[in-house]
Amino acid sequence: MSNGKTSNMRKREVVGDFINNEWRSSGAAETLDVVNPATAEVLGRVPLGTAAEVAQAAEAAGRAFPGWRRTPAVERVQYLFRLKQFMETAFEDVSRSITVECGKTLDESRAEMRRAIENVEIACGIPQLMQGYNSEDIAPGIDETMIRQPVGVSAIICPFNFPGMIPFWYMPYALACGNPVIVKPSEKVPLTMQLIFKLLEQAGFPPGVVNLVNGAREAVDAILDHPAVRAVSFVGSTAVAKHVYSRATANGKRAQCQGGAKNAVVVLPDAEMDMATKIIADSAFGCAGQRCLAVSLVITVGEARQVFTESICNAAAKRVVGNGLEAGVQMGPVISAASKQRIESLIGKGRGEGASVPVDGRGARIPGYENGFFVKPTILVDLPPHGEVARTEIFGPVLGLMHVETLDEALTFINSSEYGNQASLFTSSGTAARRFRYEAQAGNIGINIGVAAPMAFFPFSGWKESFFGDLHGQGLDAVEFFTQKKVVIERWPKEWTRRF
Repeated sequence: MSNGKTSNMRKREVVGDFINNEWRSSGAAETLDVVNPATAEVLGRVPLGTAAEVAQAAEAAGRAFPGWRRTPAVERVQYLFRLKQFMETAFEDVSRSITVECGKTLDESRAEMRRAIENVEIACGIPQLMQGYNSEDIAPGIDETMIRQPVGVSAIICPFNFPGMIPFWYMPYALACGNPVIVKPSEKVPLTMQLIFKLLEQAGFPPGVVNLVNGAREAVDAILDHPAVRAVSFVGSTAVAKHVYSRATANGKRAQCQGGAKNAVVVLPDAEMDMATKIIADSAFGCAGQRCLAVSLVITVGEARQVFTESICNAAAKRVVGNGLEAGVQMGPVISAASKQRIESLIGKGRGEGASVPVDGRGARIPGYENGFFVKPTILVDLPPHGEVARTEIFGPVLGLMHVETLDEALTFINSSEYGNQASLFTSSGTAARRFRYEAQAGNIGINIGVAAPMAFFPFSGWKESFFGDLHGQGLDAVEFFTQKKVVIERWPKEWTRRF
């Protein structure tokens, strides 16, 4: 597959559900093509699953819950230890699957899978992470204890841009804490989860503990409405995050919903420009800009304007675009023809609002992959700060440049955004860095870092319209989300125990 072409066997693949430890064919009347975005070849078909199929998964998970929650934590994590080993063994196959159906480079897919495995490793510490606490003699002869117990059936609704990693922000923690799970992958990229669930099947989880359903809006709404589902995790656009959060919570469920972003980076004159250029280019154009932590705006301050503009334009123009399976390719396609059209339309809108386009990625044609959904790196210079494009999540390889005279002005712009996923600063000044860290209204902050992606043992944060909920994915936040606290207060008077 080094040439990026897919086999006939892969083309004929029909996506299945995994419910109660059985692979099942969907009864859905409608299906969608699963398409390789680099070649436009059809890889398979995904059913648009029904509410009835979601109900089957929810009921199977509900039946599994009493036994799974009673399985000691030290035994539950043994399944995760086995899963980790299977993921290591299948590392290259799963990484290639991500590239084929999602479009990113193979190195990007490998990095994605490495982070997924890291989350499994952290969740294996649940016997300690899930511990409660106690206090003796809160009053004479009375003790008080806080214990954590699992919430119940937990559903994970996933986006297209990280089909292998994002489910693992949640799934291993839910399982380790004693909750059966239902995973609904994006209908655009369902094949990677097929491989992952074959590994979960090999790990030997009891029937009903891990379940996979495919579909689109009907399946999502069925998850949000089913009474057996007690917790919902979601990553996607802000509009859909609001829908998921409001409907889930209206039905009495816990919900954590990661939304959209418009991430800004500030470059001060004292920044190390060569380093800043490389890091920002990797952030803006890595994964074709299709990630919620991608830099989409650069705000240059003072004298940083000219030198950074020249260097980032040069970096964008030189970036190698092509099929992510091929050696030397630095950026792959966007996910679909519709995404390509939308991104190119927004580039045109930015130009219409007054920005210049010194590096224009529209109309890209890659030799040998003329049918692919390619948009090359694009730079919009002097993007108007109050225009539509400066505040719209493009979700593509488009970087807007703005200029201000002071850090004050840059912070004012960042803090006026409806989003608050990430903000970064490039500087050699500790004073400026501390101020930025303190004042920037975003959940993930980078200092001389272009993608402030938290390690698996830290929460993946987000503020304002970028996140709805109280507890985030990964780390201790995930443990808190997938458990509920129970406080026990006990009195055992001496006269009741003298016989012993």
